[in-house]
Amino acid sequence: MVFTEAERAYLGSQPLARLATVDADGRPQNNPVRYFVDADTGTIEIWGMGMGKSRKFGNARANPAVAVVVDDIVSTRPWRVRGIEIRGRAETLTGQRPPYPYYSGEVIRVRPERIIAWGVESDDAERTARDVDT
Repeated sequence: MVFTEAERAYLGSQPLARLATVDADGRPQNNPVRYFVDADTGTIEIWGMGMGKSRKFGNARANPAVAVVVDDIVSTRPWRVRGIEIRGRAETLTGQRPPYPYYSGEVIRVRPERIIAWGVESDDAERTARDVDT
């Protein structure tokens, strides 16, 4: 299993993530994205309308090193945050069957290599980090 049970539950409860890519000139780009977790493969799939024409798709195709962050604020009093950063390699696929009819047939599939989590396994913000065996 790539994700722990608590991480899978957390990822399933959050609708949006941010995808960080790097363009050909080395400039970062960070976009809010809709994502899905493939429970069978442990990958993160990023879909959208016109995905294949997007800058993030082109960036991931040229440089597959990406990061995905999912986080939220549980409480401000007391301050409690939680989240997961997934660093990995992106595959840019075309001709795929999208989860919704209004999404295009392109997807960015992220294969996790490192997972950093905070506040997900317990109520404290303790940070955990681990490499994923590929």
